[in-house]
Amino acid sequence: MTTPYEIDNATARRLFLARQGLSGPVRAKLDGAGLQTLIDDLGFVQVDSINTVARAHHMILFARNQSYRPALLSRLLEQDRTLFEHWTHDAAIIPTAFYPHWLHRFERERRSLLERWRKWRREGFEDAFEQVLAHVRDNGPTMSRDLGQGIKKPSGGWWDWHPEKTALEFHWRTGELAICRREGFQKVYDLSSRVIPDHHAMAKEDERGFIQWACHSALSRLGTATSGEIAAFWDLITPKEAAVWCRESQARGELTGVAVTPWDGGKPRPAFALPELVETSDNLPDTADIPDPPKRVRVLSPFDPLIRDRKRCLRLFGFDYRIEVFVPAAKRTYGYYVFPLLEGARFIGRIDMKHLKERDALVVSGLWMEPGARLTKGRRQALDAELDRQRRFVGAAKVDFPNGAVK
Repeated sequence: MTTPYEIDNATARRLFLARQGLSGPVRAKLDGAGLQTLIDDLGFVQVDSINTVARAHHMILFARNQSYRPALLSRLLEQDRTLFEHWTHDAAIIPTAFYPHWLHRFERERRSLLERWRKWRREGFEDAFEQVLAHVRDNGPTMSRDLGQGIKKPSGGWWDWHPEKTALEFHWRTGELAICRREGFQKVYDLSSRVIPDHHAMAKEDERGFIQWACHSALSRLGTATSGEIAAFWDLITPKEAAVWCRESQARGELTGVAVTPWDGGKPRPAFALPELVETSDNLPDTADIPDPPKRVRVLSPFDPLIRDRKRCLRLFGFDYRIEVFVPAAKRTYGYYVFPLLEGARFIGRIDMKHLKERDALVVSGLWMEPGARLTKGRRQALDAELDRQRRFVGAAKVDFPNGAVK
């Protein structure tokens, strides 16, 4: 792969931030159409069960527009049905316009999950799969806790779930069922034919078109990427399929080789970009239209798409981040669930905070600045302003700093 165009680190950061929706106006009034456009542009928003301040998908969207409110998302998901919930690299909220591409995923998931199921197979599981699907068909929206009454329960389990839960997840992952809503954070399943609008469910392109969409749409949201990063974005195709697409697309002139300088100024890393990024009169990257991100301090979710690929985050931003949820408390460097702090195009620290409803407070228990990022008076004011935004977003009365957590 040739790499005729070098993209400096500052440009690569700005490009990635812009493609990830972090360079737009943060105060613009957000209505349903605007939220739909934001999620369309991002591609998906990850869902996670941890809720120390707010759930991941709400924090991801709030970081991009401070007028975001969860009720808007619920309307698009549960009433308008312009969004659906399924799987990328993890559970995610996805534009329903992309549903035809997930028909390919359903086929692939069926093959792989059936192989795993057969390894864990116990007597009666096939009956449970059929019975659960019939139950949903006859009774409508169903939760895992609704099942088991009057349904034969085989011994054993798959992924340590009871057979009915296994069946619900299998049928969801393979497309027979869809999530029609959540109660608390519990999934409510129904037939996909009753959840996904017909005009989305019926259209399906061929395998070649599917791979083309998966790769091109991923790269357009990453700005620059290796074939492995392209494959990992949606987690719909294999790294080999992405590598073949990159090679063939570059040969046709539909893809350009670039070299991206890492944060430490080291050797530029070969990657790909769409041709319009570098098709200029002087054959240099076209950066004029890449906006600068707001200079404010922003709290990001640990599942924000900007940092989901930890290696990419370290390479571009010099920010070495991991979630320490599964690290024993005594061995944690920072804390159970610590949030990154983004200032403009730079990560300046991480903060440990929780919304404690019994205290009606957003409680900050730790702050760690990154090397070279001092907590100046101006930066402290910017941080306080962001914490106040977070406080108002979750409905807390105050921000608390117990034990001198932030001085």
